[in-house]
Amino acid sequence: MKQDRLFTRSYVSILAANFLLFFGFWLLVPILPFYLEENYHCPEAMLGLILSSYTVSGLCVRPFSGFVMDKFPRKPIYVMCYFACICMFLGYILAATLAWFVVLRALHGVAFGSVTVGGNTLCVDIMPSSRRGEGLGYYGLTNNTAMALGPMTGLFMHSHVSYTGIFLTALIVSACGFVCACSVKARTPETIRKRIEAQRAGLEVPEEAAPQRRKVSLDRFILLKGIPVSISLLLLSIPYGATTNFVAMYAGEIHISVPSGFFFTLMAAGMGASRIFAGKLVDKGYITQCIHYGYYPVTLAFFCLGACRFVAEANLAAATAVFFTVPVLLGIGFGVMFPAMNSLYVNLAPNNQRATATSTYLTAWDVGIGIGIMASGLIAHVFTFYMVYLIGSALCVVSLAYFAKKVTPHYNRNKLR
Repeated sequence: MKQDRLFTRSYVSILAANFLLFFGFWLLVPILPFYLEENYHCPEAMLGLILSSYTVSGLCVRPFSGFVMDKFPRKPIYVMCYFACICMFLGYILAATLAWFVVLRALHGVAFGSVTVGGNTLCVDIMPSSRRGEGLGYYGLTNNTAMALGPMTGLFMHSHVSYTGIFLTALIVSACGFVCACSVKARTPETIRKRIEAQRAGLEVPEEAAPQRRKVSLDRFILLKGIPVSISLLLLSIPYGATTNFVAMYAGEIHISVPSGFFFTLMAAGMGASRIFAGKLVDKGYITQCIHYGYYPVTLAFFCLGACRFVAEANLAAATAVFFTVPVLLGIGFGVMFPAMNSLYVNLAPNNQRATATSTYLTAWDVGIGIGIMASGLIAHVFTFYMVYLIGSALCVVSLAYFAKKVTPHYNRNKLR
């Protein structure tokens, strides 16, 4: 039987737009702590709080962006938010004080939080439902590839280029992605189209296309059926946030001199290989199974990362080997879990709440990352970074137990497809 076509022009365009947007983002992630220290003389204990302003603002706007994108045509909102992200890179160059940097970082979080909801939802709209797991796997692979190349490029440029040059590079790359985003041809979902046509004609809005009429309704902004899995996802993302933002500093702390940008390259390679394989399993219905087994390498990876400090005291070469085994394990584990997690949320939601499901998924992830960034700076100030990752490993064990006992039965009872 012939498969539905996945790689259409619009699908390829949104893959390119997503890659270039995330490349610009990841280009800055590992160098911002150095930028804050060198340009604003920011104390280490404040780094996590300042960098987390981006995540906090993003998670605050995501539930509302999901609601808006379920109510109005998605592409115009997506394009507008994409353009706002580009403008933020220019703002970083012009920011003269630490206070202005914090404000811009928060605004960047608002724009990025909205554009990621829009991009993910448009991707689901564009691809055939029979290949959703595979399609989301490739879409996520663009994130991972950007995560591999962006930090590595950013850390290389940090040694050879001024901060202004790095910010301009992020701006130019994202501007190219904006052109790709504008070329995406996305159909308006049936429920939104019917409601708009009815409103223009002055007719009564069809019941299935009408938004909820209650003045205050939590399920207009959050997929309530997704709350149990959001708890598991939040716990899982706490150590992930600490890793992506502070692993370069941790490497220096334990005297590993190999370029830490290579860490992200190995993580992305692991994710890339496992995402494609996992996406096809998700399309065959193995959603909870993929998530469950993805926990094992992730939990082991965070434990090994924390243990690197003690290994380094005895044998630096062995510590380096362990340090670079960690991203491979993280990549494999998260690569298996991400397409399955995304599909799980979509399967719990009716079609007219697809963007709400996506925003709930991304909000849970951002809440955990925000907690991870804030807490890791404070914990590192007292214990150094090794304790951050040992605690992260314990959180993964708790998340796995909750997913197995609570989330899996809940999903099997409530899934719609």
